[in-house]
Amino acid sequence: MKKIITSRHFDASEQLKDFANDHLQKLPTVFNRITSCYLVMEEYPDPDFPQSAELIVNIPQKSLTAKSAKATYEKAVHDVVENMKRQLKRYKEKKLHY
Repeated sequence: MKKIITSRHFDASEQLKDFANDHLQKLPTVFNRITSCYLVMEEYPDPDFPQSAELIVNIPQKSLTAKSAKATYEKAVHDVVENMKRQLKRYKEKKLHY
C-alpha cells in the first residue's frame, strides 16, 4: 500500500507524520486490497476546529473519501481514519453479499 502524507500551508513535524503513518497502518487490517492512501492536513478557516484532515483511499475500481476538522491534527487524523475504517467495513460487507 502506497502512503502519501501532505501538509498544506505548514510544515508537519516528524512526530505528526509518524502518528499519521501509524494510524494509516491500521487500515489494511480492515480491508487488505487498498492500493494507495492520500492524507492531506491543512488549516481550516473555522475558529472552533482549525485543523482538518482529508483521507482518500483507493481500492480496485473505487475511491473512498473521508474528511474531519478538529481542534488538533492528531484528533482530526484519528477521526478520519476511524471514519474510513467504517466505510471499508461497509464496502467489504457489500462485496461479500453480492
